Parts: sequence; structure tokens; C-alpha cells
Amino acid sequence: MDMWLINTLLACLVSAVFTSVLIPKILLVSFRRRLFDPVDSRKIHQGIIPRLGGIAFMPSIFFTILLLVGLNTAFAQGELWRNIQTNITEISFTCCALLLLYITGIVDDMIGVRYKNKFVVQILCGILLVAAGLALHNLGGVLGIQQLYRPLGFLLTILVVVFIVNAINLIDGIDGLASGLTIVAMSYFGVLFIEERQLAYAVLSFATVGTLLPFFYYNVFGNVNRGRKLFMGDTGSLTMGLILAFCGLRVANSVSLPAIGINTMVAAFAPLLVPCMDVVRVFFVRIRSGKNPFTPDKNHIHHKLLAIGVSARWAMITIVLISAFLTVMNVVLARWVNINILLVGDVLLYTAFNYWLSYKRRQREAKAE
Repeated sequence: MDMWLINTLLACLVSAVFTSVLIPKILLVSFRRRLFDPVDSRKIHQGIIPRLGGIAFMPSIFFTILLLVGLNTAFAQGELWRNIQTNITEISFTCCALLLLYITGIVDDMIGVRYKNKFVVQILCGILLVAAGLALHNLGGVLGIQQLYRPLGFLLTILVVVFIVNAINLIDGIDGLASGLTIVAMSYFGVLFIEERQLAYAVLSFATVGTLLPFFYYNVFGNVNRGRKLFMGDTGSLTMGLILAFCGLRVANSVSLPAIGINTMVAAFAPLLVPCMDVVRVFFVRIRSGKNPFTPDKNHIHHKLLAIGVSARWAMITIVLISAFLTVMNVVLARWVNINILLVGDVLLYTAFNYWLSYKRRQREAKAE
């Protein structure tokens, strides 16, 4: 069997097993120390549910990658280690950024961190990814722009990192949504990295998928009354957001994709369209209403689906399927359709869907009166 296939399958399996072992321990500590997600008017869950699931993510991913490096080296299969050595600058700076955000997430889930302080850490993480050599220098024709002035590329990269991290954090509003969207996106990135012959990043992608699968089970199917349900918290959503931002920037800097006719910007950010468009729409609505754009409300796409009577589980499934559809559609059409036409089409489709949801909600409210 091809060593690439063995490594990616093992990455998914080992991380899934490791996370499956960690989660019950996290649940046990959470209940003993009474570390629960508070219930308020904005949240839809009932009962006491721990929010420390994300603590399992980074240890599981790091353990899996290091174990596979050791196994590959022990059995004289050095391609994974060579690939890591080739990209050691990127990997080192990215690991530093992940650890910073992971620690910030833990502190936030435990005692709370002001959003301004979280922004400072996110900006620092963006700077670290720029230092890793992942800055955007070519927009691939977005708004007719190709090459970027170097300092502008640095600033844009930091903005993209902060934006994606917050998009994943903000869309984490119903069971399985953030993890489901990330599973789809990381599966896509994993396949893309295999095609690009980037074994280290393919292992990272499938280790992340394996880590999220047990969490997804506990988060979506866990029984609250038996203490078997938990949330990822900011620890999980922030670190997953950063991993997605890293993978997107890595693909955006690809040199092989343009050679086979694939626009790197489409390939890099297609799986992130749903959370990114949702946060832009929500921020615009809040600003138009004279509110602070960072003030929580019930205007996200999952809230709108819930408002028309869709169950939380079906709302999650619907949004994940929309994300998967948009990803495939954009990547396939990018060979023949201009990126700006694709972008306008995505925005129009998403806007039309939201208007339809608003119309259905008004109909539902009128019937209830």
C-alpha cells in the first residue's frame, strides 16, 4: 500500500483514538470542577454542558504528527520528515501561533478574556504566519488585482488570519456546525495537499479530521442527562480557525496549482466561503442597525434556520452541505469562469438564500399572530 495512503489513514485513526480517550477525562474534570457553558437568552442549549472540548484538539494533533514522524523514521520511510524539514520555517512559526491561540482559548474558557485582548493575540498569530513566509503576494485576479505591493500583502495576510479565526469562532453556535464545516474543509485540504505532494500538510489535515470526529459525536449525539455532551469552546474554535487560515494561505501560495489551470485563491478559500460570508453579513446588519459589530445577537444563518422551524441538527446538516456544494462548485467552475464572476455568484446565492429565510420567518410569524 502506498506510504502516503498509510500515513494519512494512520493520522486520522491515531488522532481519533487519542481524542476519544481524552474527551471522557475532560468531561470528568469539567463536572468535578463545575466548568460549564453558561445558559443565556442568546444560546439555544439547555442544561449544564462543559465547554472544554477544544482542549483535546492540539495535544491530539501534535501527538499524531510526532508519532508518525517517529514511525516513519524507525521504518526507514523518511519522506514525512524530509517534507517537514523542507517546510521547517513555516511549521515552526505556525506551531508558535497555534500554541499562543490555544493558551488564549483555554484562559478564555476558564475565566474569560476581553475581545480586544484576543484580537491582539490573533494579530500576533497573523504576524507569525507572515514571518513563516505565508504572506499573500498575488490575489489571482480578485477585483482585477494580481501582484500586491509587499507591505500591503503582509497587512492583508494578517487581516485574513484574524478574519478567518473570528469567522469560525462566531459560527460556532449550534451543535456540530463549526466542527462539521471544519471536517469538510480539512478533508478537502488534505486531498489537495496529497495532490500537491505535501505529505506533512496532508497528515496535519487528516489528523485534524480524526481529532474532530469523536468530538463531533459527543457534541451532536452526546446525552446531556448522562454528562456525555460537550462544546469545543473558544479553545477549539480559535485553534481550528487558525489551522484553516494556515491551510488556506498555504494553498494560496502554491506554485503547482496555477500550472494545471486552478486559481489558487479559489482553491484556498472556497471551503471557507460560508463562515466568511456569514460574518460579513452579520457585521453589516449590526453596523446598519447602529450596533457594535462585535455585540452577540441571533442573526447568524443558523439562527435564521432555527427561526423558520428547522431543528438544530437539520440546520447544521443544511449549512455543512451548502458549504460542501459551494466548495465543489467553485473549484470545478474556476477552470472556465472568471474568479470575480464566481465571487459575485457566491454572494448573490448566499444573499438570496438569506432573503428567502427572512421571508419564511415573516410568514411563520404572521401565521402565529
